[in-house]
Amino acid sequence: MNKTTITIGALIVLGIIGLMVWGKSNASVSGAQSANHAAAPGGSAQSPLTALETFYDFGTISMKKGVVEHRFTVTNNTEASVYLSKVYTSCMCTTGFLETPKGEKGPFGMQGMGYIPPANESIAPGESREVKVIFDPNAHGPAGVGTIDRFVYLEDDKGGMLALEIKAVVTP
Repeated sequence: MNKTTITIGALIVLGIIGLMVWGKSNASVSGAQSANHAAAPGGSAQSPLTALETFYDFGTISMKKGVVEHRFTVTNNTEASVYLSKVYTSCMCTTGFLETPKGEKGPFGMQGMGYIPPANESIAPGESREVKVIFDPNAHGPAGVGTIDRFVYLEDDKGGMLALEIKAVVTP
C-alpha cells in the first residue's frame, strides 16, 4: 500500500466517525425536545387556570381535507384574577386563538418562529375563555403523514403554565 491509499483510508474512517458523533449529538437534542413537548416547557409551575378537557384526539385526518380545529374552555377557579401573558404552540403547524369578551386575540404560534402577540388577558375569578386550536396537516408537506402530538401553552404572569394537547393520525 502506498501513502496516498493509507491517507485516503484514514480520512474516510475519520469522516465516518465524525458523522456518527454528529448524528448521536443530534439524536440526543431531538429526544430532549420531544420530552419537553410532553410537559410545560422549562419546568414551569402549574397554572391556576383549569380545563375540563386538556387533550383532544382528532383521530384520522386527511391532508386533502385541510385544516381542522378544536376549542378548549379554560376557567379561572381561583379567588383572584389570573393575568394570561403568553399563548404559544409547540409547532408551526399549530395555531392558537384566544376568544375574549372583546373579540379574538391571536394568532399565537411557535416561539422563535416569527412574531407572537402578547395575550394580555385578565381572567376574573369564575370566568372562562375559549382557546381555538387550528392544526394544518399540510404544514409539513408530503413527509408529514403519521401520528402527530402538538401542544398549545397558556402562560400566566407568575410563570404558571397550562398545556392543551391535540393528537391526530395524518393521511395523504
